[in-house]
Amino acid sequence: MPSIADLLHYLKDPSLLIVAVGMFGIPAIIFIETGLLFPMLPGDSLLVTAGLLASQPDGPVPLNVWTLGITCSLAAIAGNTTGFFIGRSAGKALFTREDSRFFKKSYIQQAHAFYETHGGKTIFIAQFMPIVRTFAPVVAGAADMRFLTFVTYNITGALTWIWSMLLIGYFIATQFPIVGKHVEKLIIVIVLLSITPAIFGWLRGRSKAS
Repeated sequence: MPSIADLLHYLKDPSLLIVAVGMFGIPAIIFIETGLLFPMLPGDSLLVTAGLLASQPDGPVPLNVWTLGITCSLAAIAGNTTGFFIGRSAGKALFTREDSRFFKKSYIQQAHAFYETHGGKTIFIAQFMPIVRTFAPVVAGAADMRFLTFVTYNITGALTWIWSMLLIGYFIATQFPIVGKHVEKLIIVIVLLSITPAIFGWLRGRSKAS
């Protein structure tokens, strides 16, 4: 397994990260992003790229899309549940925690605002929103959401997110063989699309502050 410094370097290219950690390192990264409050990991682009590479029998790393779907789904569900109980026990303290390199109070404030608008559905919807995805379960726990309600949205949201991202990458590659000849370019597009919501959120926050 690579070091933390290596992982930070690999964030720029999900395919390099996948080669470095292998098939069972991918669900570990999903768990870290969702359960250990590390929102800077590239969950969406990682999954789409993994699906893309899984379609290539002679790819740089052996991947099975069905194994990935099962293990990453379990990792996302477990990570969200961990975040929920962090919120239940210490979530309110996060609102006053000092900013650090990887944590900003604005992250949890953004998730809280989303929760105020959408309620329990936040857990499902947030799966498709970087940063909000990481902190929505924490906010739900801090807000004392009923655990059964959380579990329902957690399972359905995690399954939908994981499988849709993986299968998008997998079927793009299998249905359009020319894509296999331009994997690097497609990965760049995937990364740009995955960070677009975060950029818009940052710009919105800047405009409100001004």
